[in-house]
Amino acid sequence: MIYHLFEYLEQFDFPGAGVFQYLSSRAAFTVITSLVISMIVGKRIIGMLHIKQIGESVRDLGLEGQSSKQGTPTMGGIIILASIIIPVLLFADLTNIYIILMLIATFWLGLIGFLDDYIKVFKKDKKGLAGKFKVIGQIGLGLIVGLTLYLSDDVRIRERISITQENFNEYSTQEMQVDEAGNLYIIQEHKRPLTTIPFVKNNEFDYSWLVWFSGKYADHLVWIIFVLAVIFIVTAVSNGANLTDGLDGLATGSAAIIGVTLGILAWLSGNAIYSNYLNIMHIPYAGELVIFAGAFIGATIGFLWYNSYPAQVFMGDTGSLALGGIIAVFAVVIRKELLIPILCGVYLVETFSVILQVSWFKRTKKIYGEGRRIFLMSPIHHHYQKKGYPEPKIVTRFWIVGIILAVITIVTLKIR
Repeated sequence: MIYHLFEYLEQFDFPGAGVFQYLSSRAAFTVITSLVISMIVGKRIIGMLHIKQIGESVRDLGLEGQSSKQGTPTMGGIIILASIIIPVLLFADLTNIYIILMLIATFWLGLIGFLDDYIKVFKKDKKGLAGKFKVIGQIGLGLIVGLTLYLSDDVRIRERISITQENFNEYSTQEMQVDEAGNLYIIQEHKRPLTTIPFVKNNEFDYSWLVWFSGKYADHLVWIIFVLAVIFIVTAVSNGANLTDGLDGLATGSAAIIGVTLGILAWLSGNAIYSNYLNIMHIPYAGELVIFAGAFIGATIGFLWYNSYPAQVFMGDTGSLALGGIIAVFAVVIRKELLIPILCGVYLVETFSVILQVSWFKRTKKIYGEGRRIFLMSPIHHHYQKKGYPEPKIVTRFWIVGIILAVITIVTLKIR
């Protein structure tokens, strides 16, 4: 809102109004505002949660230090949501389609997580919101995001296409440009559902290739494939973040690392000069997502002030589902969803540890009459707890792995 106010005042030569037109300035203001909200307002929210006795009910899993977490305020995800939404509303361009989608994702999954926590805390039902309702909510968000990206005229991609002898006659000579090396190229804008394949030269994947068998009907069927892919990504990443939220600061710190990486990718993808230099997909107006990334980073780091070991507050599903959903939608919007297995490798390992543990237990129980386990306990961070590793050491090492994966993700822009 401040952005739109100063955009209006700039036409009257209002002193300082032009500062808010710069992406870097607004991103800095967003990070600062988000940190202030999460650290100052967050303290008051934690106090309110204490007064309302909204505490965590911890199951006895035989883990060291587990009893000390009993009664720690939960639903702290409210702090994260407020620290993201308020700065974005203040400093982002609210007419930008990508910002609108990110706000919808934040509200949507934040509400689902809140309902789950509300049922656990106030209705005293440890199961919380039924799993099928969570999945329905995630599918609903995937539909909204997928259909919007596919159908909206505001969603465009600009590609640099090199002109060769083979394709010279396919393009108008009036559109052709010459780069510093003397090579011909054109800039083409379109709405095709493309994404980026890591470590591959000319690394663009068209979802329509998955329906090649339909021939001339491929363009009419591709939206189904694209929307299904978005639904799967949103569901998988949001649940992965939820499973990772088991140790003090683990999910929060991991999300902050991922947020920084996504912010860099959005900045590069939305900038015509850098996307041209790196020969990556240019997504007009995607640079505005740097503002959202700034709020996301500020919110997670600020929340980490209270969530680091020993935690004064837990985010609950209010925070974990929202964080995962935000990461998923953000990656899809900037066409980097195939980088998720690398960037969100911590979430992936946590999820697979649960899948493997449950699958192996059921299979061995069917064969041998009693279930056997691969890990001492899943998700895998509890496995290391069972082995006697201190909680802070586990969390710090997972962060280090997350940083390594983030670096690899950025490196994929050049190594092909």
